[in-house]
Amino acid sequence: VQLVESGGGLVQPGGSLRLSCAASGRTISRWAMGWFRQAPGKEREFVAAISWSGGSTYYSDSVKGRFAISRDNDKNTVYLQMNSLKPEDTAVYYCAARMFGNSGSYYYSSDDYDYWGQGTQVTVSS
Repeated sequence: VQLVESGGGLVQPGGSLRLSCAASGRTISRWAMGWFRQAPGKEREFVAAISWSGGSTYYSDSVKGRFAISRDNDKNTVYLQMNSLKPEDTAVYYCAARMFGNSGSYYYSSDDYDYWGQGTQVTVSS
């Protein structure tokens, strides 16, 4: 399966962006999905995760209440709506997919994921 992120860009503090992760090659309707990010000079960190049913979501404390993860299994796509963006949200954002899991399970460790996208740059700056 291939994962392709899009929707990144330059935005002012307080602004919004919606990232998309389109999967091809296989359906991801039964796969748990996640978003991670990596800022310059820092390790990759967890941002958000969603179960394959879409009924369970989980967020890092740094984005809780500002970001929302969702999925459209008919479109084989996962989204990350990012609101109230801050300069510290600046990073390359990666989409990740996990092949197996229960319908209500989400995963927040990068080691739990099997496939990764190439990333999309998000820059928050005035």
